[in-house]
Amino acid sequence: MSLVSHLVRKWHRWLAVAIASFALFGLGGCSLEDFRVDAAEGTQLILGQLGDPKTFNAALSKEYPNVFTYTYNGLVDTNGVTTEIEPALAESWEISDDTLRIVFTLRENLRWSDGEPLTADDVVFTYNDVYFNEQVPTSTRHVLRVGESGAFPIVRKLDDRRVEFILPEPFSPLLRALSSEILPEHILRPAIEETDDDGNPVFNSTWGTDTDPTQIVVNGPYRLNRYVPSQRVVFERNPYYWRKDDRGIPQPYIDRIVWQIVENQDTQLLQFRSGGLSAVSVAPQYFSLLKREEERGNFTIYEDGPALGTTFISFNLNKGIKPDGTPLIDPVKSKWFNTLEFRRAVAHAIDRQTMINTIYRGLGELQHSPISIQSPYYYSPEEGLPAYDYDIKKAKELLLGVGFQYDDRDRLLDAEGNRVEFTLITNAGNQVREALGAQIKQDLSQIGIKVNFTPIDFNNLVSKLSNDLDWECHLLGFTGSIEPHGGLTIWSVDGTLHSFNQKSEVMELEGREVSEWEKEIERLYIQGSQVFGDEERKAIYVQAQTIVQEQLPFIYLVNPLSMGAIRNDLQNIKYSASGGAFWNIYEISIEE
Repeated sequence: MSLVSHLVRKWHRWLAVAIASFALFGLGGCSLEDFRVDAAEGTQLILGQLGDPKTFNAALSKEYPNVFTYTYNGLVDTNGVTTEIEPALAESWEISDDTLRIVFTLRENLRWSDGEPLTADDVVFTYNDVYFNEQVPTSTRHVLRVGESGAFPIVRKLDDRRVEFILPEPFSPLLRALSSEILPEHILRPAIEETDDDGNPVFNSTWGTDTDPTQIVVNGPYRLNRYVPSQRVVFERNPYYWRKDDRGIPQPYIDRIVWQIVENQDTQLLQFRSGGLSAVSVAPQYFSLLKREEERGNFTIYEDGPALGTTFISFNLNKGIKPDGTPLIDPVKSKWFNTLEFRRAVAHAIDRQTMINTIYRGLGELQHSPISIQSPYYYSPEEGLPAYDYDIKKAKELLLGVGFQYDDRDRLLDAEGNRVEFTLITNAGNQVREALGAQIKQDLSQIGIKVNFTPIDFNNLVSKLSNDLDWECHLLGFTGSIEPHGGLTIWSVDGTLHSFNQKSEVMELEGREVSEWEKEIERLYIQGSQVFGDEERKAIYVQAQTIVQEQLPFIYLVNPLSMGAIRNDLQNIKYSASGGAFWNIYEISIEE
């Protein structure tokens, strides 16, 4: 779990939809009495989250935060402060001179949470049978494709502790990509081999949230103990976890984590101020209040510059038609959304500096790019990246120039006289996003557009984005990363997070059109993975960022500062924008 800026330790999930960003550490409406008996049995952390987990199957997860931050390791991990690659399940690796072969050596005596050995067989199974399996809807697959052919590495067992990856061509992001969760073959192979009535692996419905949490087999510092829907997830120390400190003491030190489902940020803040919570994400509107209470409340506010993620609005550009013959999007509105000048007008009409000054209390920065500002591949407006300043006059000129018109009440009409209005959705309960949506509604009214802003239930939002695909405009975000290649699942035209023009995983769509600029961004992201050296890679990602800003599939808004308030009894906190508060959960302890 992390605070608002927490980068998932499994780097490929930087791109997973951050529907529940501003991950909240709170108790919601439950009573502290629920935890006092458990607390007497050992140390515990009480954290929080806006919505329930969507799956207990790590390969199928598409959202962040998720439970897998605590329950799984990959072959390698990323240091939250330095962003360097570090050993995890693999104690070492050797890369050939031509960079086309890498051999990992697993640690000795690794075990799953059920006590069974973790070996090279599990690694080979995870990649060959799960992540590379076209019948498994996993976002991990897209970031493991190599080159224009999209070929996967050849993964082979050398012996029980050694696995080799053989590449068809150089692939610079490989090491970071191999932080993906390793899964237990002895439990999950039958689910891969058995198929349902539609011919899909039973794996795709295995380990849903209706599964007994104690039956989920993991390899991370914690294992699932209990799940009460709409209330809490309880994690307990994994007794078979491999890490030990320099004194030989097993890690993690904290016995239990309670991941509480909360209703909203106000409830979370109240619980933190009353002393019941271990940490809280410091939303800008709470900063002044919490800063005054630091000493009395025995906590420290940590800050480390802009968060790595993005916040944006996006129009649904999908022209697809459902099997029953109905279009995903009203053709009248689809024509607006697919008009570039319309998207640019909207970008000019949003007053992002006012968002920073009011909603973020000055604790944020303008955002322009899909690549995090901390990345060496980030391209700034000062260097030439297209940007959209607040300019109502320019917005109206763009609209009038492509046939839109105004009636005698200054309402925007299209060339056929249709009133221009659309529905903007976001996840209910995220107060910052709700405030952003309210301002966008007001801002766009200044150019005659009627916005029906409708925050909706988290589960309904996920369904619309992943299954129904019938949304018009959404306000969401993606988590960020130093390495841009994780974004391939967004920019690949068939990627599972290519949300603005999504390929359906659940129905056959006719008429979905993929533009040349979409294909070019995908090509550039692939090319960026084929070269080494920051200068060469940046030149490629500069082109991709430029196209994104020219075409505006996402209209980027603002980036808040990464801040978190942490109780002073938590020891060894190493807070950073790239790692958040708990990236090193295994070595954090609670001072008794």
